[in-house]
Amino acid sequence: MSTEKDGYKQHILQIIEHLQSGDATTAEIREIDEWYEHSATDARYAEGMSSSEKLQAKDKMLSAINDKISSLESPAKKISLYSTIGKFSIAAAVFIIAFAGFYFYQLQRRERIVQIAHTKITPGKNKAVLTLGNGEKISLTDASNGQIATQSGIKIVKTKSGQLIYEISGAADNKTVEYNSIEAPVGGQWQVILPDQSRVWLNALSSITYPTRFTNGERRVKITGEAYFEIAHRKKMPFRVQSKGQTVEVLGTHFNIAAYSDEKLMKTTLLEGSVKISNQGRTALLIPGQQAQVDDQSLKVTNHIDLDDVIAWKNGYFKFNENVESIMNKIARWYNVEVVYEYKPDTKIGFGGEISRNRDLKEVLETIEYSGKVHFRTEGRRIIVIK
Repeated sequence: MSTEKDGYKQHILQIIEHLQSGDATTAEIREIDEWYEHSATDARYAEGMSSSEKLQAKDKMLSAINDKISSLESPAKKISLYSTIGKFSIAAAVFIIAFAGFYFYQLQRRERIVQIAHTKITPGKNKAVLTLGNGEKISLTDASNGQIATQSGIKIVKTKSGQLIYEISGAADNKTVEYNSIEAPVGGQWQVILPDQSRVWLNALSSITYPTRFTNGERRVKITGEAYFEIAHRKKMPFRVQSKGQTVEVLGTHFNIAAYSDEKLMKTTLLEGSVKISNQGRTALLIPGQQAQVDDQSLKVTNHIDLDDVIAWKNGYFKFNENVESIMNKIARWYNVEVVYEYKPDTKIGFGGEISRNRDLKEVLETIEYSGKVHFRTEGRRIIVIK
């Protein structure tokens, strides 16, 4: 029985080492959480302690650890320990020290999460503003389903699923072209079906400007931020997307453009078909699975892109495979929060994982914290990144 207990404690110690090095698996994290909740008496009621009670508990544990270390430092007591109790006492002391470190890490982590809970920050939702050609603004969030406007005989309809559709009636004025724009704010997203039946998904803090009908042998729109396109095929009428000095030309295809003003790189990723990228005299032709990365100096094409990564936002979840600053940019836009840093994160340290964009911010931050590489403190709608 003693051998079984010793083996289990060594197993727990090994998991704690993995946590400290940042190599713990999801299963190990779950196991150590369960062990933490059900093993030590102090740990079970720690969450309900007052600050003074936590300090008293901390003093008691540190005192116990110091007593144990002192007993181990004396050669005579070392011999006594070996002869009367056995080698396992030293392992037990190590176990106490490791447990104490993990115990207080958990207390600090729980205090941070409690701070987040006090300000419940909910995820973004379908939210956008439509600006008509005459300058009139319509809140798509508040507008009732059904027809919300008419321009030159073209009906603009809002659907139950949060889409905007343009329907051309028989009385449409074929000569008049109006330009509309849709802006999804921070914490918003929207989907529009353009007059040619192409579909566009707007991510948070993004916009698209487009005509109510396409003329002159081309279909041309402008975007800011991030948008996913599924273009209706029209061989004799190419579709062109302008963003930050770049033009993407297609005939019929599926692609994603990320062109946020606060991001250094503008990224165009192709899922189906083919697209031609043009920027400051540079051009590139993409095939499915490739991504064009553009900045002020260069246009670079990258192969074997994880497409699920790129369009995770459009499918309703975060899929993290990047550094902490890139992750926090996405979180700030979707949850409408400010992110500040107490230190400069290492851009070479990556984070992986995925979680639904419908979760409260508290759950998302907890997921990232499990890596052990970064932690958070909150003040209202401000998220502070700490070590």
